[in-house]
Amino acid sequence: MNISFNRRTDLALAALRALASAERRVSRVSLAEEIATTPSFLPQVMAPLVQSGWVQSGRGPGGGYELTESAYEARLLEVLRATEGPAADGRCVLRDGPCPGEESCPIHTVWIEARRVMTEGFGEVLALGPTT
Repeated sequence: MNISFNRRTDLALAALRALASAERRVSRVSLAEEIATTPSFLPQVMAPLVQSGWVQSGRGPGGGYELTESAYEARLLEVLRATEGPAADGRCVLRDGPCPGEESCPIHTVWIEARRVMTEGFGEVLALGPTT
């Protein structure tokens, strides 16, 4: 079974952890290097985090990114929704497309319950984890 997040989400979570361990404002170039992306792609990663109020950004000399206090309360589910958008309900896991409705696949009922449990679990997990 392959359940994965998109690259932007992976980088956003890495950026949150990097900023938490830095405990200070981090330049765009330094943060991009630390999370293994390019400085030109970093704003796309950080935009949802800034819009959600978990990160503050600044431009110019002395600019960069730093966490806000609310970042420490952010749940994994909130970060997923901010970076990937709402969950795609109604997609058939076997067909990788809309569930046809008139006939359900062999795992339809199990998958619906698994998604519910997984979503509930992601809502309980702090994005920065218990150690920060």
